Amino acid sequence: FSLPSEEAVQIALRTQHVIACESGVPNTVDPLGGSFYVERLTDEIEQRAHAYLDQIDEKGGAVAAIEQGFIQKEIQESAYAYQRAVESGERVVVGLNKFQSEQEAPPKNLLRVDPAIRESQVAKLERLKAERDNMAVASALKKLKGCAQGTDNLMPPIIEAVKCFATLGEVCDILRKVFGEYKAVSTL
Repeated sequence: FSLPSEEAVQIALRTQHVIACESGVPNTVDPLGGSFYVERLTDEIEQRAHAYLDQIDEKGGAVAAIEQGFIQKEIQESAYAYQRAVESGERVVVGLNKFQSEQEAPPKNLLRVDPAIRESQVAKLERLKAERDNMAVASALKKLKGCAQGTDNLMPPIIEAVKCFATLGEVCDILRKVFGEYKAVSTL
C-alpha cells in the first residue's frame, strides 16, 4: 500500500471529468434513482433506432440504402456535426477541448516490430509452400471457388483448404475473385 502515483491521480480525475461532462449524469437530480433517467435514455435510443430503420426500409432495405449512398452520407454528416460540436466546445471531450493537461505527455513506448521477424515469417511461409501438398491445396481452393460461385456453405471448404495448409491470403484471393471487393459510393 502506498500513495497513488501522479498518473493514477490524473486518471481518477479524468474519469470524474468524463462522468461529469460527457455522460449527462449531472443533468438530473438522481440519475439512477428508480432507473428513470436510464430508462428514458434507453427509450430514446430505441425510438431513434426505429426511425432510422423505417427510413432504411423506405429506401428499399439496407442494400438499397447502401447503393444509394444513404448510409455513407448519414455517417459523414454525423461525423461532421460531431466534429463541429467538439471544436466549438458545444460537446465536451475531456482532455481534448476541456481539462487539457498543461504538462507534456510522457513519451509513448510504441511497439516496433523487428524487421528480422518479418523476414523470418516470410521464410517460414516459403518453406510451408514448398513442403505442403500443393496439388491438395489447389484442389481445395478450386472446391472453395465452386462453392462460392453457388449457394453452398463456405465454411467446410475453407476448413478443408486450411487443413491442407492453404494460407489466409490464398483463401481470401479466391473469395475476392468470386465476390469482388466493396467499393464505397461517393456522396460528395
